[in-house]
Amino acid sequence: MASKYAFPKPLKELRFHLCQTGASSTSLRSFLQRAYPVMKKHNPYTPILIREAQGVSPQVIARFEYGKEVKLPLDGVTDKDLETTIEKFVMTAP
Repeated sequence: MASKYAFPKPLKELRFHLCQTGASSTSLRSFLQRAYPVMKKHNPYTPILIREAQGVSPQVIARFEYGKEVKLPLDGVTDKDLETTIEKFVMTAP
């Protein structure tokens, strides 16, 4: 049985952009504190990067084979919904 955090083979990198103190990034910060260790455990060879910068809006960027990148803004997504949103995003993107 596959784990909910096991990424597909074409995914080469996953980047999270968020603000360290901004209210719009609160749910992403709590999600990453909870889910990052599990994601890394199930995907030891896939880079999972967390980029913090003052004033940026939360988003996730997935890089796939052949340099294809897909962005997903995470403004207004609750902590509870982040898990399913990111899972669907990674699994359905090219």
